[in-house]
Amino acid sequence: MSKVVEKISKTESVKDIITVFALIRPLPALDGMFNRYRREAFVSGEFAEVYGRLFKEGVLVDDGNLAAKGPNWKAPQFFIEHQKLAEERKI
Repeated sequence: MSKVVEKISKTESVKDIITVFALIRPLPALDGMFNRYRREAFVSGEFAEVYGRLFKEGVLVDDGNLAAKGPNWKAPQFFIEHQKLAEERKI
């Protein structure tokens, strides 16, 4: 995994990480990411609790192998900042 993913995994909230990465990684890959970079959240059950809660709250919806944006999805701040940086680099 990239250094960016490692940094995000270690610095952002579990909720924000799952809100974004569940859209692009299947659950087994998210499990692995948390097990590797944020083991305490994985072992304590925080990862599983937050993952389930995001579906109950309508932030995420089931879309087969990956999650999709639910009606209550809102981009976390780190994601917004990353998109702005990416757009600036294209100019």
